[in-house]
Amino acid sequence: MIALADAVLTVHALLAAFIVCGLPAIWIGSGLRWNWVRNRSFRLIHLCAIGVVSLLSVLDIACPLTVLEDWLRTGAAGSQGCIQRWVSRLLFYDLPAWVFTLAYVAFALLVLLTWWRIPPQRRA
Repeated sequence: MIALADAVLTVHALLAAFIVCGLPAIWIGSGLRWNWVRNRSFRLIHLCAIGVVSLLSVLDIACPLTVLEDWLRTGAAGSQGCIQRWVSRLLFYDLPAWVFTLAYVAFALLVLLTWWRIPPQRRA
């Protein structure tokens, strides 16, 4: 079960990296005229990914990947979200859940603003 939990954690980390790194990639890529940053599918997936994260957080619903990882490791869901748990471990400081909710929503709004400022292109 630990190997499966590690696989879920890896997928979760890759998803978080996609969300976080996607935004600066869009802005930098736009400045450098990289066509792929205006790909509608990429942009829609990126927007939906942070939208789901924000919505789950606002509704106080645990991330399904976090729940699955915790269940695979311990047989029960944990009390913290994945990002909250890792930030706590890295910084040795527990932040309340509302701080993460605020950060997720602010980031989602920034991604939405980016959609407007650097719009994706329709297929030719």
